[in-house]
Amino acid sequence: MMRSLYAGVSGLQNHQIRMDVVGNNISNVNTTGFKKGRVNFHDMISQNLQGASRPTERVGGVNPQQVGLGMMISAIDTIFTQGSLQTTGVKTDVAVQGEGFFILREGDVDLYTRAGAFGLDEDGTLVNPANGMRVQGWVAETEGADTFINTSATPSDLVIPVGEKDDARATSVVFAASNLDKRTPVIPAGAGPQEIAAGTHTVTKEIYDAFGTTHQLRVDYTRIEGSPNEWLATVVVNENTDDPIAPTVSVGGIEAPDNTYVVTFDNFGRLSQVSNAAGGLDASGALSVDVSFLVPETSIPVDPTTGLAEAPVTQTLSLEIGEVGSMDESTTQFASTSSNKIVRQDGYALGYLEDFRIDQNGVITGIYSNGTNRALGQLALATFINPGGLEKAGENTYAVSINSGTALVDPPGAAGKGRIIAGTLEMSNVDLAEQFTDMIVTQRGFQANSRTIQTSDQMLQEVLTLKR
Repeated sequence: MMRSLYAGVSGLQNHQIRMDVVGNNISNVNTTGFKKGRVNFHDMISQNLQGASRPTERVGGVNPQQVGLGMMISAIDTIFTQGSLQTTGVKTDVAVQGEGFFILREGDVDLYTRAGAFGLDEDGTLVNPANGMRVQGWVAETEGADTFINTSATPSDLVIPVGEKDDARATSVVFAASNLDKRTPVIPAGAGPQEIAAGTHTVTKEIYDAFGTTHQLRVDYTRIEGSPNEWLATVVVNENTDDPIAPTVSVGGIEAPDNTYVVTFDNFGRLSQVSNAAGGLDASGALSVDVSFLVPETSIPVDPTTGLAEAPVTQTLSLEIGEVGSMDESTTQFASTSSNKIVRQDGYALGYLEDFRIDQNGVITGIYSNGTNRALGQLALATFINPGGLEKAGENTYAVSINSGTALVDPPGAAGKGRIIAGTLEMSNVDLAEQFTDMIVTQRGFQANSRTIQTSDQMLQEVLTLKR
């Protein structure tokens, strides 16, 4: 008789715990990054009334007779299924589409979360603004003019230095890919301004010196008489100013006596070679000429003690004309209107970090006022062999336990990690219809166990009345 009472009590207690989990799920239905819990039951040990016996020659085997002593909780699991994504438009809000946890650091302790509602503190550090925990990742490193992210290093705090200066950079490479019209007439001797203009094709591009001052690079192309596939290129810097500069032009390391070089095409309009009057020649691979000029004094710092400009500065850049025999980003000669196309150059003026973006690989790219974009860092993601073994640490965070395994840290998209969706947050994976159904089942289970206790009590009452 007592067994049924205690079986009913175990049912009441454990259904109450299941109801606690259901209630917690429902209370967190709108909690960012929340993962629902699930309760599993199993039966408690059973009491043997009679053991089993094996078959004999006279009779068959007999099964054991056992009475269960109730039930207990076998597990309270955390279900890490993907939650739906909600667009917020906030650039520091990020969500993981797939596997992985963001890493937050509090002192020397690392915690893990799926809630990516981040922001910046006054130092520009990317943090969880609710508790100040710092988001972990890899800060970009710079060597010379190259910026890279070393994802094999230990993750550290991510800092986005809004307003930081970006030093000016002198132009070192200019890529030219103009088309020179094969129909262009040769300029005759003693030609007037109109004939010179009709027979000259000009390409221009703004370039920068080391102080961020802009200069105008100009290349004038004219047909060479008697050579239908050759053009004379004349290079001038700051042509339209009071102090134009005739730079030094080198081909194959040999300087020309003037600021010119010759571009030669094959009969199909593709680049063949580049040369100069001093015998410099380049006829294979990527063709280029080196252009050197003295930076104007107005761009040179003044010595504060003398009030005079410091020593003249020589700037050298490579004018990339294109690949021999290639059409891709190369100078060509076809019977089509000449094009003024200098594709790009790598210099820029002083700038300031104005904005930033986070891409699907978790790379944070800074946008500067001088038009440059540069990687500032990259978010790190952690996965676990057994994420269900993580311990909830409150505030949407999880801590490593002895059964979760150690954190496997990689960039987003690598080693099974998910990708980052910026401007969104992952919502709770709680399904209200499922929880309400589970609530009904749990309530009925609790009610049935209470009836077991009540009926057992009535049976005891009947026993007590036998003496009457």
